[in-house]
Amino acid sequence: MGKPKRERSLADNEAQAVATQIRISPQKLNLVASMIRGKKADRALTELAFSRRRIAGDVRKVLESAIANAENNHGLDVDRLYVREAFVGKSLIMKRWRARARGRSAKIVKPFSRLTIIVRETEETA
Repeated sequence: MGKPKRERSLADNEAQAVATQIRISPQKLNLVASMIRGKKADRALTELAFSRRRIAGDVRKVLESAIANAENNHGLDVDRLYVREAFVGKSLIMKRWRARARGRSAKIVKPFSRLTIIVRETEETA
């Protein structure tokens, strides 16, 4: 009974990790995500560790999670991983207001983002 198992959307040499509610705007998060796209996983971790941006720590956690998923769940070699994709999407938006002059109000928008990182194992070259 029940519904059939969903097919795996990634290739056999790929793994991913997703952070769904990161408290930063997608535009700012994409600046950090673009720093690591296409780089080797260990080099990307090093760059995030020494980045001065506040959100780099959260991006580093997601990348470490993707690497751990690749190693533990899919049996991939950690030394041959690189960041194939790192993309950012919108999540919920908290809406607040602030009192202004003459009985008016101003809207304050506090956006959240979601980050998906896909790592892939490079093929061996002979």
